[in-house]
Amino acid sequence: MYGSILLPTDGSDGASNATAHALDAADRYGATLHVLHVIDSSVYESYSGDEYVHEFEGLETGLTQSGEEALEDVAQRARDRGIAVETYLTRGEPHEEILRYATDNDIEVIVLGSRDRSGEYRRLLGSVTERVARMASQPVTIVKTSVE
Repeated sequence: MYGSILLPTDGSDGASNATAHALDAADRYGATLHVLHVIDSSVYESYSGDEYVHEFEGLETGLTQSGEEALEDVAQRARDRGIAVETYLTRGEPHEEILRYATDNDIEVIVLGSRDRSGEYRRLLGSVTERVARMASQPVTIVKTSVE
């Protein structure tokens, strides 16, 4: 049914549940799993980083390392199951980068995690998952995780 599945991940609990779902789907359909981590450029561009003494200790470096670890964790789980996997780390506005990657790589379905938060929280901050679901031309599967 699907030959290519995109799993954007940030290493959170919500992404972990989506990872399990995406791995099962990739295994079932013999699909290539594309794992994407987007470093939100607005986070590190607006941060002064005053407490860092050396440029290599900066927030962007920490976010990059965290993203690489999240990608490698999913990639290893995929390889352990014999699933073809590709990883990609980029910077930018998360929903825009997810949509761009999906279009540029002929992705057939996007699997996203979502924390189940109150309506007020969502109205104030929005959601990457909601934006992708509204704007994607591909089918989008949302795997919810409740917040305790």
